[in-house]
Amino acid sequence: MRIVKLNAIDSTNSYLKTLYNTESIDDYTAVLAENQTKGRGQMGAVWDSEASKNLTFSMFKELHDYKLEEAFYVSIVTSLAIIKTLKTLSIPKLSVKWPNDILSADKKICGVLIENVIKQAINASIIGIGLNVNQVVFKNLPKASSLKLISGKHFDIDELVITIINNLKGYFLLLKDEKYDVLKNEYESYLFRKNKPSTFKNAEGIMFSGFIKSVSNSGKLQVLLEDDILKEYDLKEITLLY
Repeated sequence: MRIVKLNAIDSTNSYLKTLYNTESIDDYTAVLAENQTKGRGQMGAVWDSEASKNLTFSMFKELHDYKLEEAFYVSIVTSLAIIKTLKTLSIPKLSVKWPNDILSADKKICGVLIENVIKQAINASIIGIGLNVNQVVFKNLPKASSLKLISGKHFDIDELVITIINNLKGYFLLLKDEKYDVLKNEYESYLFRKNKPSTFKNAEGIMFSGFIKSVSNSGKLQVLLEDDILKEYDLKEITLLY
């Protein structure tokens, strides 16, 4: 397991992508930054993290030997590895807010950004993980929390990254063995607000109600609407309000 530690970098995903394009790197190589100045989240969002207090890292995963039918299974594996890690730390009420935000109760503690390297197929993934660990103040972020705020304990960031990578290895083995149903069923068991009446906003800003039921193999959210209509939504098409 190779871990590159940096004092400061704009984005660990960008750094790892450049590394991949300029040299041969080993599977599960990770880049860990004490201070990430331009961390990126889903759909261009900025991941704001206090220096030296949180886990911000990216990991390279080779996927040549995987019969990967859908890229979303990389997201499933990543979400499950993070949840397994946090369960060992006794972090309560864990869930996945689709597609891969990790919550404790209704507070976001972890975000994921996956960038796939695609040639003729998915050759590799760069998995970026931002986990709020020892930060206790989140200005203008009422839905953010951290492991320390939740548990009252201080955590070793180096130990956390090793545990997450080891759990990723375990779940990627299941993916390599094509255990798609096992992975998808476990992921759906953690879906935030699954089978609960929820309010959503579509791309036009119109609000509507529905029940989150499941996720398609391609990663679309399946929502039960009025008149028993099951509709699928892509990430840009829907926002869960909570």
